[in-house]
Amino acid sequence: MRQRLEYAAAWPFIKILGILPRPLARAVAIALAQLIYLLHSRLRKVGMRNLAMAFPEKSESERARILRGEFTSLGRQLAEVCQLPRYTLENVENVVVYDGFEHYEQAKARGKGVLFLTGHFGAWELSAFSHSLHGHWMHIVVRPMDNLYLDRLIRSYRTMHGNKTVAKDEFVRGLLSAMKAGEVVGILMDTNVTPPQGVFVDFFGIPACTASGLARIALRTDAAVIPGFTIWDKSLGKYRLRFDPAVDLIRTGNLEADIQANTQKFTKIIEDYIRQYPDQWLWVHRRWKARPPGDPPLY
Repeated sequence: MRQRLEYAAAWPFIKILGILPRPLARAVAIALAQLIYLLHSRLRKVGMRNLAMAFPEKSESERARILRGEFTSLGRQLAEVCQLPRYTLENVENVVVYDGFEHYEQAKARGKGVLFLTGHFGAWELSAFSHSLHGHWMHIVVRPMDNLYLDRLIRSYRTMHGNKTVAKDEFVRGLLSAMKAGEVVGILMDTNVTPPQGVFVDFFGIPACTASGLARIALRTDAAVIPGFTIWDKSLGKYRLRFDPAVDLIRTGNLEADIQANTQKFTKIIEDYIRQYPDQWLWVHRRWKARPPGDPPLY
């Protein structure tokens, strides 16, 4: 009953944002996100704690500015998600443009599958959606939303143009079969996990338990690992779906050491993007919740 009530409350808002002109929808969603920033003290506390650990050299006011910018980014993405059913091949370039598409083409041409390395950055929900509108569907590794009805709605949006979702508990089996078929999988690997699903690597100089599945699959299948991030570009007034060249995998012959080293390499790529655009990452997630044995909690 509670989930039905939550869905009933959210549905009119989603529909309104979906039919408003895009600039107005963005303004409304950003205003809502800023209101949540002001009212949700727990999220602010987590965000400021994360920023203090990641950027000890910055002042508290600088960190607060970054955190408010994150909520602006989240509000902007919320508006875009609500408007996804309106986007077509003819109008999607008003919202998202490619940057470095040749790197994807080169990786796909290898025929061994493509693993998109990405995170909760910019407009991550637009990445796979806009890519599929151009005829490049992919598998998306997702964690189902807590609300069954909202999850069903968002899943229908994500898969509207051919994308397929892979549940996290089917992660390895789904990826292996996709790589064998030369397909494409998108993986957000910037959230806290726990052993044995992850290994501890440095993230902003602090050990963070990080999913190692991408490295395991890449080493096993020789699939291309392509960093892909959807970045808000203020000068363009739209997003850039940026693809970087394939990552050169570390191969020493020691599988576990290579998994660790490549997971560290992938994490450093994500960190570099966050450092360049700090107000576009999800600081309100407790990224360093899991700790190495013997280490005290950070939250």
